[in-house]
Amino acid sequence: MKNILLAVLLIVVVILGFMYLDERNDEEEKLEADTALIQEQIRNVGKLVVTEGSFSQVFTYKNSKSFYFDILSARKKALIVVNAEVSVAYDLSKLDIEVDEERKKVIIKDIPREEISINPNIKYYDVTQDYLNQFEAEDYNKIKERIEESLAKKIESSSLKSNAKNRLVSELQKIYILTNSMGWTLEYQDQTIGNSEALETIKL
Repeated sequence: MKNILLAVLLIVVVILGFMYLDERNDEEEKLEADTALIQEQIRNVGKLVVTEGSFSQVFTYKNSKSFYFDILSARKKALIVVNAEVSVAYDLSKLDIEVDEERKKVIIKDIPREEISINPNIKYYDVTQDYLNQFEAEDYNKIKERIEESLAKKIESSSLKSNAKNRLVSELQKIYILTNSMGWTLEYQDQTIGNSEALETIKL
């Protein structure tokens, strides 16, 4: 009788052992599948998010030089029309993301800063210049710097940067939705992202 009980107990232990190993293998396979799916989603959002806009502006450039104790002066001036194509982009291939399988966490360690590209089309009208004060390379460089400074201010006060950030957030939300649906957590700068709206408040 004792031998029979020992045999039954041994069989139960063996069965439980197989069940445990089978369940553990299933968990490991699921973890590997989840990790692969998350990594694939991260690759899918690894693209350039671009917001584009157009700006137009008119400048007047004037310069004068005095000679012979300010008795004589030489002037030059131009009317400058600028039409610029501007883009604000996030290169998401530069996202620094760590996938922590053990803690089931996706950690966004760094988000790249926006890249602003300004392509101005500059045209000069009503150009007048005296013989002793003609347009030189230095003048064109000053004009270009003034145009770029003015356009940079316009971009800051426009909705271009906020629109680009909104598009960035919508891409990051794809990662959040996937991780959340699989029971993983998304973290950025040591803070757990509790909902998709929290991504809108991240500081870049």
